[in-house]
Amino acid sequence: MTGLDSWYAYMKSQDRAQARTALWDLLHPDAVFESPVVHTPQRGRDITFKYLASAEKVLGGPGFSYVGEWKSADGAVLEFKNVIDGIEINGVDIISFDTEGRITHFKVMVRPLKAINMLHRLMAEQLAAVQS
Repeated sequence: MTGLDSWYAYMKSQDRAQARTALWDLLHPDAVFESPVVHTPQRGRDITFKYLASAEKVLGGPGFSYVGEWKSADGAVLEFKNVIDGIEINGVDIISFDTEGRITHFKVMVRPLKAINMLHRLMAEQLAAVQS
């Protein structure tokens, strides 16, 4: 199973406890996460895990789908869409994998501005809940 296959399996999993373990195992210890709303890259497995698990709670669900995929030897760009609170969200996940299939770099880009502003608010709320 490739790193991309593992990512898709994580996103499709119905067992959230099992999915959290799979996500942790999928992340390289030195993984880097780049958010569309946070200025600096977030470095390390712990913070990358928090952002990705929170993003799955905010963006995931029945309306979420990947609608495009572009692959390279060590990564992929996945276009996604969803509608939250009547706002259509369109974005891309840019993912790099190491030779063992672990995520080394994960960058998210989102449009339109209205969606970015809403995600900023929802992600802040979700991340605050995780830290409580």
